[in-house]
Amino acid sequence: MTRQSLVFKAPYEIGIIEEKLPQPATGEVLIQTRFSAISHGTEMMIYRGLFPADTEADLTIPALRHPLQYPFKYGYAVVGEIIATGSGISRDLIGQTVFCLHPHESCFSADTDSVITVPADINPREALFLANMETAVNLLMDGRPVIGEKVAVFGQGVVGLLTTALLAQFPLAALLALDPYELRRDASQRAGAHLTLDPGLPEAAAQISACFANDGLNGLADLTYELSGNPDALNQAIAVTGFAGRIVVGSWYGSKPAAVDLGSRFHRRRLHLISSQVSTLTPDLAARWTHKRRFDVAWDMIRRIRPARFITRRVPFAQAPEAYQLIDKDPATDIQVVLEYA
Repeated sequence: MTRQSLVFKAPYEIGIIEEKLPQPATGEVLIQTRFSAISHGTEMMIYRGLFPADTEADLTIPALRHPLQYPFKYGYAVVGEIIATGSGISRDLIGQTVFCLHPHESCFSADTDSVITVPADINPREALFLANMETAVNLLMDGRPVIGEKVAVFGQGVVGLLTTALLAQFPLAALLALDPYELRRDASQRAGAHLTLDPGLPEAAAQISACFANDGLNGLADLTYELSGNPDALNQAIAVTGFAGRIVVGSWYGSKPAAVDLGSRFHRRRLHLISSQVSTLTPDLAARWTHKRRFDVAWDMIRRIRPARFITRRVPFAQAPEAYQLIDKDPATDIQVVLEYA
């Protein structure tokens, strides 16, 4: 028996290869994939070859502990069904629907420690958003929004949309979402943003100021998130954030240079730049929080937000190369593309 695996062969070149079906080793389960989600941020950086060559894919994910060197497999949002178990694992797990941080493959073996059971009340397509929802939860934990604050979110891809939707649960004074694509701005409006803007428009600065000018503090944000993946947006985030404000940088720029303006605005306003990455918990919460606790919160937020509404296209796995081409050439037409396996 064989399986099909998606491989990044070179920049802008993807292939689906046939491989021998793996058998679960001791402590492992064999998973038949039902759906996997393409990351329109990180994966497209890899598709375009915009990653540092000396970087590991992800040291915290067993399936991604390899250097980013072509050819390689990548992906981190898979939902499937356990179809076999290795020695030492109860066969009672067969038939369970599970989520796994794993590349795009039709079937794969995984250690039970890296497999997360999907709660019975959550649809498998909703479960695909677990990794991105955990990231959004982590972004709020790092930014710590306060009642009555003014918040701006640059970038309304999936992570940005989920972050906006979570922020909309807070009693904020203003919640502004910024993205160049109308489809995403419309989605963020429905997710609860008070105002959405195209940050590239000449009048954007004046509109941002008007949105935030309700407290006599020069129309600037208290808390800003940079989630666009565009290094230029970081300077915009600095420009719109007020004195002693926080800027949470959740974007991964890869090998794209970031010419950050740390001139008078940054220094005179005493701004705080905060890096946020979901692989770890912020140290000052680690005494009380675990990855499992954060995952539990992410499941609850999936129940509340219902992120499957952000799926804009479903593509058979065999057509995955065409899906990446589409996202690359026309990013304005989709929010989340999902691969479906027969």
